[in-house]
Amino acid sequence: DPHGKFSIDPQFGIIRTQKQLDHEAQSVVVLSVQSQLGDSPIYSSTQVNISVTDINDNPPVFLTTFDKVTISHTQPPGTAVYIAHAEDKDSGLNGAIKYSIASEQSNAFSIDPSLGVVNLTRTVFAEKQQEYTLHIAAEDCGSPPLTSLLVLTVRRLASLAVKIVILDINDNSPSFMSSPLSYVMEDVEVGFLVHHLIAKDPDEGRNGQVTYHILSGNENKAFVLDKITGLLTTARLLDHEVQEHYSLTVMALDDGSPALSATQVLTIIVLDVNDETPVFLKQLYETAVRENQDPGEFVIRVEAVDHDAGLNSLLQYKILPGPGYEKFKMNSDSGELITATSLDRETQGVFSIKGSSCHDLGSPSRSSTAQLHLTVLDENDHSPLFAKTQYQISVAEDLEEGSAILDLSASDKDAGLNGEVMYSLIDDTYGAFAIDSVTGSIVTTKALDRETKSQYTFRAVASDCGTHFPRSTTVSVVVHIEDVNDNDPVFLQNPIRAFVPAETAVNETVATVRAEDVDLGSNGAIVFNLMTAETVFQINVKTGDIILREPLASKDFSTQLLVTASDEGIAPRTATALVIIFTEEQEEAISFSHSLYEASVPENSAAGGH
Repeated sequence: DPHGKFSIDPQFGIIRTQKQLDHEAQSVVVLSVQSQLGDSPIYSSTQVNISVTDINDNPPVFLTTFDKVTISHTQPPGTAVYIAHAEDKDSGLNGAIKYSIASEQSNAFSIDPSLGVVNLTRTVFAEKQQEYTLHIAAEDCGSPPLTSLLVLTVRRLASLAVKIVILDINDNSPSFMSSPLSYVMEDVEVGFLVHHLIAKDPDEGRNGQVTYHILSGNENKAFVLDKITGLLTTARLLDHEVQEHYSLTVMALDDGSPALSATQVLTIIVLDVNDETPVFLKQLYETAVRENQDPGEFVIRVEAVDHDAGLNSLLQYKILPGPGYEKFKMNSDSGELITATSLDRETQGVFSIKGSSCHDLGSPSRSSTAQLHLTVLDENDHSPLFAKTQYQISVAEDLEEGSAILDLSASDKDAGLNGEVMYSLIDDTYGAFAIDSVTGSIVTTKALDRETKSQYTFRAVASDCGTHFPRSTTVSVVVHIEDVNDNDPVFLQNPIRAFVPAETAVNETVATVRAEDVDLGSNGAIVFNLMTAETVFQINVKTGDIILREPLASKDFSTQLLVTASDEGIAPRTATALVIIFTEEQEEAISFSHSLYEASVPENSAAGGH
């Protein structure tokens, strides 16, 4: 009892119904009943079979309440023209059906009460009457009947209206009245009415009943045609970009025998809707453009496609605002990008324009963007520039050969070879200097001598490595040679002979020594001194004047003084001279030991050497 239609008294075993039973749904119920003694495990079971007895609770039912048949007016009497069929869910006599004609005044038809077959009883003529309507009753044999209006619930009746049409001859073909051309927007929903096919057939009855069919052109099943109404609707979404038009061969077919038909080629134009967004062929456009070109120089052409049609596919291009965008112009129709001004790579070498936009002319418009990356190519339009307009430097004259004295530096704003700088010297440096062509370092190429040349002035050149037209800049370099104490003092006369009258007064200058030092400053400042302890004479350290300190002892006085001349450098250098002082009586007594002195001197002997 899965549906709980029954209950059982647990003590007395009485089975009762709990729900309405239906013979037509289940005519036999088999219940399994179990009995158990107390709580013991001993039990017994039995099977109860219940038969549900039918009552006449269902009327006969025709499968259709209206039907229509056609017959030829040439059919003889006794011809079966229709079979009525009804069903009754009851069983036995309650489900047995009898057929009758409830209303028929022409006496042209009869019906078999058991089989429901309708037969002609006489010849009928279409010219006299084209249609006959029969009301056929189906009655079950249920019992007993009721005497009230509820008789219909016991002795049930069902009625069927049958229209019998006298068939004419199918001698006319359908002809289309509707247009062979239709338009539909591509964005319509599925089920949208595209076209109404209309065909007329002047025949009567089924000969004039037209159905509609698609013969070809609907291979992708884009449309559905109601064969009765001729309404053509969309069966799937349309896409103008996939298929712009359809050519459907449609047929209007009458229901005659044999059937006659007519065909028509129906052209359906799918109208474009702006449902496609323009798409750039690239999302990033990269190119290079030369600097210093006149405005209007071609840069690049961007291109997008739009699969719509008409205005929906016509594109307009523009540059979106961003850094540097004002230096360019874009042709709105072609997408060609040109320069609006002359470009300068040194001011801005790369332009990353965030967006180049294109939009179609549909309503509403659709648009998309792409990026532009533009590199400005260098031209050799800048000369190297030195850090200073003139270089002055002082160096010691005792620098070793190959010593660096100055590092020149020049910069060039250009790029690549155009910005690569090489250095050279263009003036005569008397073989004293050279420059490293790559680093710009100026070095000595020989020993310097301030006393020979104290200043060098020459020009250095910084040239770029441009291929076609190299550019260069010249700068003046002044090198001052600083003095080093590398020269001994030199006496102008050595030895020095001084005649002193015997009556010379004390503090009188009896002789003056002179010496020179080609060095500068303290290195060339000379101080004189007497080398021997002397009480008769003294020397002025600055002027070299030898002064008598005491009266001469005799008229035949003579002496020799050694005088030194020393510079005032940090490491002083010294020279010595002989001063011979004598009175008049001794003038002729003094003579050289030789009348000619000869000596050989090495060419590189130091100054002051003996």
